[in-house]
Amino acid sequence: MPFITTQDRTPIFYKDWGTGQPVVFSHGWPLNADAWDPQARLMAENGFRSIAHDRRGHGRSGQPWNGNDLDTYADDLAALIEELDLRDIILVGHSTGGGEVTRYIGRHGTGRVAKAVLLGAIPPMMLKTEANPEGLPREVFDGIRKGVATDRSQFYQELSEAFYGANRPGADVSRGTRDAFWQWSLQVGIKGAYDCVKAFSETDLTEDLKAFDIPTLIVHGSDDQIVPIVASAEKSSEIVKDATLKVYEGAPHGLSMVAPFKDVFDADLLAFARA
Repeated sequence: MPFITTQDRTPIFYKDWGTGQPVVFSHGWPLNADAWDPQARLMAENGFRSIAHDRRGHGRSGQPWNGNDLDTYADDLAALIEELDLRDIILVGHSTGGGEVTRYIGRHGTGRVAKAVLLGAIPPMMLKTEANPEGLPREVFDGIRKGVATDRSQFYQELSEAFYGANRPGADVSRGTRDAFWQWSLQVGIKGAYDCVKAFSETDLTEDLKAFDIPTLIVHGSDDQIVPIVASAEKSSEIVKDATLKVYEGAPHGLSMVAPFKDVFDADLLAFARA
């Protein structure tokens, strides 16, 4: 399997499919690159080169004690991009992966980047503060940490319900989809999973968003129960220059994996990449 090794000797697993303009996918917490398989296949079949990595602590990558923060995640992404000498990239990030993409641009610029897609992404900041009253209270994230630290298997099973909107009337989410979420989540080391909660909830990415100087597509579900749209996409779309905001009415956080929203997102992603 292909790996790169970071400066602190952490192995980062990645997939590399197809040829053409590179599309680099960053996954959400607590998943791995497999969550992007349908879109990675779609892009590779349509003349693009799809690359998706497992974030440190997740999936098949190493599980170091340190570095489970957005600065290091962004630097790991930079290491992958530089090792593969990727240019004219379309960066695509979901949830925490959207934060990773945003911090990458804030720290490393857009010299190698042509476009960006933020899907259900965490920027600018998820935690409720005096300056960010639309965010979620700390108690929500304390509850996530407690779930990870005590009975994470059961916690991940329950989390999949809200993640895909399976708790909404009329939702059509298969048991297999939720089981896949649970399986991917259990591949995350407990230290990385626990630390990442602080990373995705408390990191202020406002200044990083101001560094975007490329066409950016921001997609969010109006019924996202994990990353509320009022604290994320609505704000990000006002900060990012040349941003296009698309709101999918009634869509959940994991909209790229469930019908009918998956097909709409796939079409929007391909059209944006080709434009």
